[in-house]
Amino acid sequence: MSGISTLLFFVGLFLLGGVYSFVKQKQSKSLITLLSIGAGMCLIAGVVRLEVWN
Repeated sequence: MSGISTLLFFVGLFLLGGVYSFVKQKQSKSLITLLSIGAGMCLIAGVVRLEVWN
């Protein structure tokens, strides 16, 4: 696993923790949606950058 894919996984998991926290705090739905989209994009980019696919 390369360094960038590991970084993307950690950032994605961090953002997912933020989504969970914002849901518990009853923040606005648009903010939660944007944060969850960003988390999903980071996790998907981390999976795509894995060198298992070669």
